[in-house]
Amino acid sequence: MRIALAQINTTVGDINGNVDMMKDYYNQALEYDCDIIVFPEMAICGYPPEDLLLKKHFIEDTRTALEKFAADCPRKTIIAGFAEPQNGKCYNSLAVLSDGQIKNVYRKGLLPNYGVFDEHRYFKPGEKPLVIEIDGLSIVLTICEDIWQMDWLAAFLKDYNKDLLINISASPFHMGKIDQKVKILSDVAVHFNCALAYCNLVGGQDELVFDGQSMFLNPNGVIAARARAFDQDLLIADIQSDSSSGLKVKQVPIAGQKQKSQPLDLISEVYGSLVLGTRDYLRKNGFDKVVIGLSGGIDSSLVAAVAVDAVGSENVVGVTMPSRFNSPDTITDAQVLADNLGIEFHTIPIGTTLDVFNNTLNDINGWDDKSTAYENLQSRIRGTILMSLSNQFGYIVLTTGNKSETAVGYSTLYGDTAGGFALLKDVPKTLVYRLSKYVNILNAKEIIPDSVITRIPSAELRDNQKDSDSLPDYDLLDRILKGFVEQDKSAKQLINEGLPADVVKRIIRMVDINEYKRRQSPPGIKISPKAFGKDRRMPITNRYRPF
Repeated sequence: MRIALAQINTTVGDINGNVDMMKDYYNQALEYDCDIIVFPEMAICGYPPEDLLLKKHFIEDTRTALEKFAADCPRKTIIAGFAEPQNGKCYNSLAVLSDGQIKNVYRKGLLPNYGVFDEHRYFKPGEKPLVIEIDGLSIVLTICEDIWQMDWLAAFLKDYNKDLLINISASPFHMGKIDQKVKILSDVAVHFNCALAYCNLVGGQDELVFDGQSMFLNPNGVIAARARAFDQDLLIADIQSDSSSGLKVKQVPIAGQKQKSQPLDLISEVYGSLVLGTRDYLRKNGFDKVVIGLSGGIDSSLVAAVAVDAVGSENVVGVTMPSRFNSPDTITDAQVLADNLGIEFHTIPIGTTLDVFNNTLNDINGWDDKSTAYENLQSRIRGTILMSLSNQFGYIVLTTGNKSETAVGYSTLYGDTAGGFALLKDVPKTLVYRLSKYVNILNAKEIIPDSVITRIPSAELRDNQKDSDSLPDYDLLDRILKGFVEQDKSAKQLINEGLPADVVKRIIRMVDINEYKRRQSPPGIKISPKAFGKDRRMPITNRYRPF
């Protein structure tokens, strides 16, 4: 038996576009005489469709598109995910198509309702397994979460033969998840002593990035073939009889297909997710060009480098907006970065504008040009300039704040938070440094100037300002934030781990009181197990202080 895993990049709501893409991959698979062509979870309508699923006509349109797809592609067997209307309910379902018809339907049994997943809001769980027989093989069909709980799956399938298990998935990326996923897939294959085919979605959808990396595993749990990470792919393998293991998986080479990537390291994975997430957010929302405020600092430098890899240097515009507080070194570094990236670059000094604002505000008794409000005024002027360019030319503004700053509110509302997409929203400052060094390694030359990477970080909103004036060392800050935000540890737990009590309490308070800023900030790419936004939903009005 020859099976093709079509790892495609769907767009939520683009039902016709998704089906057209599926037809293209179906036709490619036919060229290799594949017996089964497998598409990801919710391939017809895209994932996650969220409250589109509450619209009856949306689900009906999805079903109609599936029926037409089946009729247009009658050869071989197709497995594809869709949202299924049934007796006033909605299911996260998988259809088996052959001979131009929907022959069988499997409904997802386990519905995830944690982190970014909210499937109980939309779906009813299925209650019956689906095992189909093709060429004498018993093929078990599952959807994503179904394989993540071994005890449930074993009980669910206890009365069925299992030669091959197929799992269609829309499993979003976060750091380290692929290792966890491979272990789960391997454990399933070994437990049931069956071959396993795993077809995952790829692409960016709002804050989520799906990494692909579809794969085939042998019954001994060893990966036999793996698709590319962060890219569309067609992975084909033969399932053959083997005297020792029962079945053996052998990858089928595709003519002209570039070499499959090896498993990526952590930094490569994160960088790939940022590039893909940025590219798809822009492309799927109709933006061609981006504009970035380049301060000469490390955050904006990394954002610009990612943007160039995502949409090309010809589609990136950098703007530096110096005041009297900006050093000649950072102004120069902004220009050097722009030259290294080959992007359009403009200098718009804000000193005169700042003076006009300041003189106007001086009419208000109590206005102080030595205050934090005066510092933030500079950021708001810059935000206004960038949004004006966005408005005039149709660019999208990429904000440059990182997770460490976002967590503690070290940002200016309607200033550096103004924009359409927060590329580094879930990237801690310590990881920003590692990614910036990676950019230079990836390009085999200095793209981000070394002076940017080694300089003491500063917002440059007053003379001799350093981030450390307001925040602890970033190594310490990120340790506290990882424990408190991502791992839900209490202040007591963090202090018992040896972290300084006064700093822990101060940082936790800063995180809590700045929820209102995060709610008004643009969306950004999720790369950690728990990101601000869909992952972590905290009340703005909140007086809980557990210390």
